[in-house]
Amino acid sequence: MKRQAGRPAKNNSPVGNNLEFAKSSDELADKTGESKNQIYRYVRLTNLVPELLEFVDEGRIKMRPAVELSYLDEDSQRDVVDEIDMNDATPSHDQTIRMRKFFDEGKLTTEAIQAIMSEEKPNQKEKIVLRGDRVRQLIPKNIPVSQTEEFVCKALEHYNKFLKQRADRDSR
Repeated sequence: MKRQAGRPAKNNSPVGNNLEFAKSSDELADKTGESKNQIYRYVRLTNLVPELLEFVDEGRIKMRPAVELSYLDEDSQRDVVDEIDMNDATPSHDQTIRMRKFFDEGKLTTEAIQAIMSEEKPNQKEKIVLRGDRVRQLIPKNIPVSQTEEFVCKALEHYNKFLKQRADRDSR
């Protein structure tokens, strides 16, 4: 694609939309409907080890983190693959940015990769979702919505205390 797009047209007309003068990435972007930056990202993925590329194909790793990983050398990429396999968790975009920064500074070690990969990611934190209409029925009307979480937590603390007292009483 690059060689073809760089050749001048036979008529050498500098006027008009002569795609033969366009950069190959621009032409490819026009033909595929992708952005030029997305084309660069796809090309960058060719620097990944096969295992990481497979994770991208399977959707286990998103495009942007994969691009960041593509800047690491083969050994570091294989260390990342090992961590993914051992922990069954893929790195976030933020984690891959930090890995790349460490790599650029010459500080990326197997231990650094393990430390970064073992961090809890925001999307991995357990979330409890309560339906507002159901919860609000059980909360007095004079408690503002902004204090709902505090009220629910205190109620649960009292309920746990009650259950513990009942268990102690029943064990006697």
